[in-house]
Amino acid sequence: MNKAVFRLGIDVGGTNTDGVILDASLNCIAKIKVPTTTDIYSGIDNAITSLLTKSQLQGEQITHAMLGTTQCTNAIVEKRGLDRVGLIRLALPSGSAVPPLSGWSKSWQQLLGEHFYQAHGGYEYNGQLIADIDKAEIQTLCEKMKGKVDSIAISGVFSPVNGEQEITVSTWISEILPDVNISLSHKVGSLGMLERENATILNALLRGIGSRFVQGFCDALTNHRIHVTPYFGQNDGTLMSKEFALLYPILTVACGPTNSIRGASHLTKLSDAIIVDVGGTTSDIGALSHGYPRESCAAVELGEVRTNFRMPDILALAIGGGTRVDISSLDIVLGPESVGHSLISQALSFGGDTLTLTDVALATGQMNWSDNTPLQPINVDTNKLKQIYQLMVERIEEGIDKMKTSSAQVPVILVGGGSALMPEKFMGVSEVIRPNHFEVANAIGVALGEISGQLDKVVAINPTQRTQILTELIEQAKNIAIDAGASPIGISVIEKSEIPLSYLPGNMVHVKIKAAGQIN
Repeated sequence: MNKAVFRLGIDVGGTNTDGVILDASLNCIAKIKVPTTTDIYSGIDNAITSLLTKSQLQGEQITHAMLGTTQCTNAIVEKRGLDRVGLIRLALPSGSAVPPLSGWSKSWQQLLGEHFYQAHGGYEYNGQLIADIDKAEIQTLCEKMKGKVDSIAISGVFSPVNGEQEITVSTWISEILPDVNISLSHKVGSLGMLERENATILNALLRGIGSRFVQGFCDALTNHRIHVTPYFGQNDGTLMSKEFALLYPILTVACGPTNSIRGASHLTKLSDAIIVDVGGTTSDIGALSHGYPRESCAAVELGEVRTNFRMPDILALAIGGGTRVDISSLDIVLGPESVGHSLISQALSFGGDTLTLTDVALATGQMNWSDNTPLQPINVDTNKLKQIYQLMVERIEEGIDKMKTSSAQVPVILVGGGSALMPEKFMGVSEVIRPNHFEVANAIGVALGEISGQLDKVVAINPTQRTQILTELIEQAKNIAIDAGASPIGISVIEKSEIPLSYLPGNMVHVKIKAAGQIN
């Protein structure tokens, strides 16, 4: 008899920790929403306890376990809990004009300290050598950082084309500083030296946090006798292994909205739509393309830092269930402040003293409160409440229009606990869908369980050898996915792009290939 399959999905947000259990047919058989705790572990443990009780399952019956978390995003924004970091840029003599940390704010520069160095090395756009790396030079820099850094970032000129120098230098550093974590830029970012370097520094800063949330999830699973391989959500809507998450924690940044997008696709069976994920503080609007979140083509600022690693195309609006509404002046002001998880103690409808969008939706009849909590009347003019609600709707409609790629009407899927605020119709939209289990779409998305790998590099493609070269690159992308934990059986390419770089000689092409497969 085949063993029954049960998937555990946990998504840790800033306000709530959501959890689901899916059966072999990917149907939701149990769901829970509990407050997120300061130590993260307790919230996850509470969610798992409730899910096992509701589903009447034992921990040993869980066959897959997945976690999505905002820990890395919050750490960058709040600048807390980060590793001590150093950098070695392999760029002398060609790339010394703009020093490391250029464009970073003074607060970041003061926090990061002084161990940011440049050394000899680097390649041309076609992978040809500019300068050799010098082991003695690297050893000298390591001695300066000894005992003063937890992680080191290595970035080299055109390393996405040829990463050999970065790999060699990382080996030298490991010999001298065996306890230091190392992040390689060609594994993190794309073309664009400064943005790729910035993303690699952020990844280095997050290595300790990555280790803590991975260990916390593993401890919670062990506590419930769930003895399975854990997987972690990344920001393209797929999963990565524990080992991959420890190396590249930055890939978890913005995985919350992408999990919601994947969950929305699964719940509605749509592969192309606009997703509006409404929480307690923000509404994240994203695009579902061929069943996966659309990737941003622009450089992304993360915690005031300009980066170019892959990120979903997400528009965040300060509209959520706990958003504060200010009507003290002639103009209505929505947010950006939110009462967050304190909604039921601070909102006017629950005896508090703060007018929120939940109060407005309840008072105008657009929303019903699900439990038996007695609601207090709101002493605000009815017409004013209607104006506030209409302003909120217009902000969401404007956001939807910004995410559309044409004037054609498209379906909109509403998910997230705060989406109960939203109306049944929007301008410029073909239909509004609020599927079953919409409030835990993020946890469902992370539980779905495909693992991906992405190849992103610049290569010379001779027109006569194009098919052969692309076939080799596709195999490399599949191998990256396999290394991340995907099964070699049934792995497929889900995204491929080729951008000819006409400003470079030699038929240079920027190739991106993403492959995905089921959990191995």
